[in-house]
Amino acid sequence: MLEHLELFFKSIFIDNMVFAVFLGMCSYLAVSKKVATAVGLGAAVIFVLAVTVPLNWLLDQYLLRDGALVWLGPEYADYNLSFLSFIMFIATIATMVQLVEIIVEKFSPSLYNSLGIFLPLIAVNCAILGGSLFMQAREIPSLGLALNYGISSGIGWFLAIVAIAAIREKIRYSNVPPPLRGLGITFIITGLMGIGFQSFGGMLTGDNDPPEGTEPTTVEKIEEKKMIEEELQADDKAVSYNPLIKE
Repeated sequence: MLEHLELFFKSIFIDNMVFAVFLGMCSYLAVSKKVATAVGLGAAVIFVLAVTVPLNWLLDQYLLRDGALVWLGPEYADYNLSFLSFIMFIATIATMVQLVEIIVEKFSPSLYNSLGIFLPLIAVNCAILGGSLFMQAREIPSLGLALNYGISSGIGWFLAIVAIAAIREKIRYSNVPPPLRGLGITFIITGLMGIGFQSFGGMLTGDNDPPEGTEPTTVEKIEEKKMIEEELQADDKAVSYNPLIKE
């Protein structure tokens, strides 16, 4: 349970797709002019990540990685299809994006029109592919953690685009210096928001704690100190009784 919570908060705040690794910046900058549009695209990204990351985890575990085909028989244990990872991951993502596009067009034509070309472009959004590749690189051990990582990564991207959209709506009424208007002030705000999100790293101090058993206990420290003092006293006695050593 603790592992799930740590992965959830770390993926949203500390390893945020936008503020930590700057993935999905194209859609982040282009569709963040209005909060309503940003919410729609952010929800679509959450859905696609929540579906594609677990599916790609299954593909990686039972098809792509070295020795994954052992379930077909011992003769397939040496097969390694990891070179197909990009193709398989992108195929899964493209299928889910098409499903999202059909659903949005059916139930919310206004949102579909406002998102425009950026809705089908979720298929080539580097944040979506990055979620699956990070899942593979981190060797997430279970399907539940993969689902957790997909949802939390999507929520992190959702928070980023909705927050910048809300700020950009207010900035229209601010006196921004002419050279910084538009993308200039947006990049500056994004950097400041990234610093703010990184400050949440203090919530998770477990990674900085030494492994159990490596840090000496208080009793061990006291015993070690006594041993050092005894050795020093023995050395002093040896020096005092040695007739060859004069003060």
